[in-house]
Amino acid sequence: MAVPLAAFLLASLLTSPSAALPACPQIFGHGGYPTGADAWERDQIRQPNNPAAIRQHEAWGAAGVEADLQLTKDGTKAVMWHNTSTWGLTGTKKNITEIWWASGATKLDGRTITRGPFKGERVHTFRQWLAAMKSAGMIGMVEVKPEGRQSLFHTDAAIKARAWAEILDPVKESHRSQEIILYSHDSGVSAELKKRVTAAGLAQVLSGGPVWPDVTKWEEPPPPWRLNESAWDQALKSGAKRIATDYPAQLRTWLTGQCQ
Repeated sequence: MAVPLAAFLLASLLTSPSAALPACPQIFGHGGYPTGADAWERDQIRQPNNPAAIRQHEAWGAAGVEADLQLTKDGTKAVMWHNTSTWGLTGTKKNITEIWWASGATKLDGRTITRGPFKGERVHTFRQWLAAMKSAGMIGMVEVKPEGRQSLFHTDAAIKARAWAEILDPVKESHRSQEIILYSHDSGVSAELKKRVTAAGLAQVLSGGPVWPDVTKWEEPPPPWRLNESAWDQALKSGAKRIATDYPAQLRTWLTGQCQ
């Protein structure tokens, strides 16, 4: 008996090589940071903490980025910056927790990056960064840096409340219109963050993060991206829906033909 054409075409699609390909994961970009002694001296400020870096990661094919949140003195402003100090920015070197955002001779507002691919970009507040992410249609994964403990666990209740509000208020304002993920490598901050976002009805911002398969330790100049191929392959085959990497453009190219 002859096989109907429609059935033949369906069978061909189901048995074609593409039918066996896994779904392509979303890529999250993360600016590489050197390891080892005096890493901050070699840092090229690649982190996607400003609009120019966000646009670059979007152009590389990333669906989201991992960025860094710090708090200025006494929790007065949540800002997007990765280093403990202002090293890599114009102006006098000071720890972020020791300066104000918009007042004083060493204020953070107006400082710009002094080197690397995003030289000249200024420091942005958390709200400004979220607005830039929304404009780009990107998913924002935000690490609350451990230096924030200075105000997040301050003995002065008013300072503590203000610091947490600087983190949570912008999320409350925008989480319905853009995806935001919050986390911290600091166990104390992480526990308190979970407690507070859950109480605020925002528990969804604690989930959805990517896997991090890169095996290279970042250095300047960057190590060969191909050292990560085996780890990327394993992540893809394990069904990872989101993959974070220091090499978003290379991962996007590598995925071609391996997923759909």
